[in-house]
Amino acid sequence: MDFPLFLIFLAATGAAAATGTLFPPGDWYAGLTKPWFTPPPIAFPIVWTTLYVLMAAAAARVAPMPGAHYALALWALQIALNTLWTPVFFGAHRMWAGLVIVALLWLVIAAMVVAFWRLDRLAGALLLPYLAWVTVATSLTIGLIRLNPQAS
Repeated sequence: MDFPLFLIFLAATGAAAATGTLFPPGDWYAGLTKPWFTPPPIAFPIVWTTLYVLMAAAAARVAPMPGAHYALALWALQIALNTLWTPVFFGAHRMWAGLVIVALLWLVIAAMVVAFWRLDRLAGALLLPYLAWVTVATSLTIGLIRLNPQAS
């Protein structure tokens, strides 16, 4: 893996990570009824940091490969959707819009896993935890909407 290329992709994930500090969950989120399977708050920064490193490593593996343009376009789209979700959900408190974004994000990640896998199996495998976590995030969003109809 090209380390400078890895650092470039890692910096790109920093934009998504920064939205977490710009739009923290805050009192609004604390006041919501949570689904029973909501992870503890400490899990989120640990998991997201790990996922951002894996995303960057996967992208750095496939970027120099011939035919990687489709996979990298999906990577760019997923990081844009990832970055958008936090200000919409936590900043604007728009749970339904957040659900649309996270559902689109899930679809793009699934397509990205396939595209990366075709180029490099390890790169595709590095993205599987991300797909799993966004599956949890989608389920959490649905649960929050169901349990808090007044807030959605």
